Amino acid sequence: MEADILGMSLTKKWAVILIGPPGSGKGTQAELLAEKFGLFHLETSKLGEEKINNPELVRKDQEVAEAKRLYNKGELFPPPWTVKIMVEKIRELAKEGQGIVFSGSPRTLHEAENELPILEEAYEKDNVRAIHLNLTKEESVRRNSSRRVCKANRHSIPDFPMFKDITTCPKDGSELIKRSLDTPETISVRYEVYLRQTQPILSFVQEGGYNIIEIEGEQDIEKVFDDILKGLGES
Repeated sequence: MEADILGMSLTKKWAVILIGPPGSGKGTQAELLAEKFGLFHLETSKLGEEKINNPELVRKDQEVAEAKRLYNKGELFPPPWTVKIMVEKIRELAKEGQGIVFSGSPRTLHEAENELPILEEAYEKDNVRAIHLNLTKEESVRRNSSRRVCKANRHSIPDFPMFKDITTCPKDGSELIKRSLDTPETISVRYEVYLRQTQPILSFVQEGGYNIIEIEGEQDIEKVFDDILKGLGES
């Protein structure tokens, strides 16, 4: 690829952080950014689920067992454990010279306080961008309790008219399934957790000298993406 990534040469990669409540489209927009600019989509939940769904790890590692217990309740992974697995992956990708787009971390102040310095060190502060996707609780519950994901790679299929009749993932052709945790009750808990634990990150990021790109998430996928590109100066 000869084109610049987000207006920069290939030797200077970006770290793009997406912050928003459940159902705001973080995963979908991260996928679009990854495809357009050659970024690695680092999905915290996927990284964590690979570990908590490993029976041997759960049996042997108390941290993994606790992460699984909280996840099954609709709570976030323990912040120290999340930082541990995320920093390990960030350093691995930075060493490879790979840009990143995040769709799940940081979700707590503890994560932000420990991950942002690593990102600054690995990618330089000017190359770290923060995007906030706004979404109401009502829309969050509606979207998440109706969405499906693909069995192979967890691609999220929103409850939008354009996807109503599809039965297989348009990206990889795998079966579409509904996650057992995507119930109105669990999503409602997750939204409240977001307000309590994740939303305060926005003030921390701003105080750290970062410009937060504000995006209205209650729009069509294409319109949200267009607004993100404008915010990044790529429209």
